[in-house]
This record gives sequence, structure tokens and C-alpha cells, in this order.
Amino acid sequence: MSTDTLERIARNKNVARAAARQLSMEQLHKLSEVIGEVIEQKQQEDHKRQAEEADKERKLAEIREAMSDAGLSMDDLMSEQPRKRRGRPPKKDKERKQ
Repeated sequence: MSTDTLERIARNKNVARAAARQLSMEQLHKLSEVIGEVIEQKQQEDHKRQAEEADKERKLAEIREAMSDAGLSMDDLMSEQPRKRRGRPPKKDKERKQ
């Protein structure tokens, strides 16, 4: 079953009913269990991602506060930008001189 088919089933109740008619009750119960497990796993992944993002935000806030307490800004942390070097001048073509 393709992703497009699954998306159509998920978006439309009538399409889901038509697909379900092709399955036995045992298959429908098994499908229900599998989908339940997938949903639970996805929820756990989302909670983990949200916790990681919150932890990252907390650490950033701590760093900003420490910088503020030390009287530093982002400009203080950035080293001076290297100056761009000019490219080599073009080589002189000996044939043109003649």
C-alpha cells in the first residue's frame, strides 16, 4: 500500500470504510492494534523531541544570562572577520605583447 493510499484513507472516512470492507474482522482488529502501537511510538518520539528542545532553550537562556552577568555580548565572542584577499592579477599573455 502506497503512502498516497494511506493518506487518502486517513483523510476520508468513506475511503477508509471501503478499504475496511476488504478486510476480515480479525484483520481489522490486528490493524487497529498496529496503528495504536504506531501512534503511541510517535507520541513518545514527539515528547522526547519536545523535551530536548526545552532543554536546549533552557541551556541557551542560562548562557545568555551568564553572558549578561559577565557584561559580554555576541560581538565580544565573534573574532574579527578576516579580510578578504584580493585574487591574483591575471597573467600577462605573451602572445598579445608581440
